[in-house]
Amino acid sequence: MSSLISVEKQLLQSLKEYILLNEARLSMMKSWAEERKNLDLVIPEDKEDLGKFVDMYKVLKHLNKDWSVVESFVLEDPSIEEDEIGAAKALLLLQHTYKLDLKALSQGILPGTKYRSLMSVSDCFRLGQTAHNISDFHHSMLWMRQALRQLNAGEQSPISKIQVLDYLSNVSFQLGDLYRAVDFTYQLLSLDSSHEQARLNLPYFVKLLEEEKAGKLGNGASEMKQESLNNDQQKHLKQQEVYESLCRGEGVKLTPQKRMRLFCRYHHGNKTPQLLIAPFKEEDEWDTPHIVRYYDVMSDEEIKRIKEIAKPKLRRSRIFDSASDYVESDEIRVSQSVFLEEKEDPVIGQVNRRIQIITGLSDKTAEFLQVTDYGIGGFFGPHLDYFSGSEIKTLDINDIGDRVATFMTYMSDVEAGGATVFPKLGAMFSPKKGTALFWYNLLRNGKGNSLTTHAACPVLAGCKWVSNRWFHERGQEFLRPCGSTEID
Repeated sequence: MSSLISVEKQLLQSLKEYILLNEARLSMMKSWAEERKNLDLVIPEDKEDLGKFVDMYKVLKHLNKDWSVVESFVLEDPSIEEDEIGAAKALLLLQHTYKLDLKALSQGILPGTKYRSLMSVSDCFRLGQTAHNISDFHHSMLWMRQALRQLNAGEQSPISKIQVLDYLSNVSFQLGDLYRAVDFTYQLLSLDSSHEQARLNLPYFVKLLEEEKAGKLGNGASEMKQESLNNDQQKHLKQQEVYESLCRGEGVKLTPQKRMRLFCRYHHGNKTPQLLIAPFKEEDEWDTPHIVRYYDVMSDEEIKRIKEIAKPKLRRSRIFDSASDYVESDEIRVSQSVFLEEKEDPVIGQVNRRIQIITGLSDKTAEFLQVTDYGIGGFFGPHLDYFSGSEIKTLDINDIGDRVATFMTYMSDVEAGGATVFPKLGAMFSPKKGTALFWYNLLRNGKGNSLTTHAACPVLAGCKWVSNRWFHERGQEFLRPCGSTEID
């Protein structure tokens, strides 16, 4: 009986703690609800304006983090957390690619845009936390320091300095900055002398710092890391650097001499009746390999209708992985896409016929029209549209051959970012709604042209829609005759 009385006392104490906890939660919910009313989030008339990545990140963060306070009152959706993490990763990618100023970014000031969406201590902390979780310690340090800056400036937040300093201490150590690791740990202990992890870390950090000062630790970590990279990795890093710089508009090799070799003309094709009556405006974008832009390829009404058909069917874009022989989603490509067949709507066939007339190629072996939507931070890293011999066999496209040409139509303007770049050429082309880029992926002798390596830069503001039509080799034998040379 005495044991039962003891159990009842424990239960009563637990019940009191539960009541106190729920009272605190209710108080938090009331406070949060009042704060939420002041966010003044407005759904724009054009829903695509929701592609402003800072606003999108804040909304997803609120849905995931803040609404967890009232989790018992709403249906739990595990995909929301994935969306928030995805939005955070997108923001970090944009920050890195476009070298965005962190202070300006935290104030919602974006280059080339008019948006102002302030980021709170909590927003900065969560971004730093996400960066830490994906081992992006550089950006974790930047965002945690911004959170600390705003706390020191007096901003009220449920995130404490202790939480921020705990991350800063760890991130500094991960980056090999022992001076800062020790300094942040001292600051943490000055606020909470009983912090167990900090008390364990401090003597260890101090010891490492003393050894570094004494010269026992080498300072050539970055050199060793560079030496450990094989040639393929170094080549990939170099290509990535060129790609990112082109996205920022740096290193573009469209010289005055090259520009003089580029012309505009009316495209009549191979005396096709339609083109004789209504030729398309054709503009040279690059000479070798020859890349051209066609104007007024799709009308606004056609674009609107194709989007309506595509939107319910969009799924995460996938790529072919030659290592696994599977078509799967990958970090190199962040977008949604769908292949549309002509039977789905007359407008698809109408657009396909027009593309076939413009290119003069047979579309009997062409792929269905692919429609792609690049949302916040959406991009496609450097890649080739053609396949290798083994990939052709794996994909079972021997009968139709490789992708000989690409016809890519821009179905929207993009407020900032989203350019198409060719890293090996030093070329950058901006999206223009209703226009299309066209180029050959294969040389006249049938070999793939590696100079056509291209990429879609991350969308910085707005939304980017494109459609692709890929033509294959079979059926083009007399329309684009082969040759023994590598002339494109």
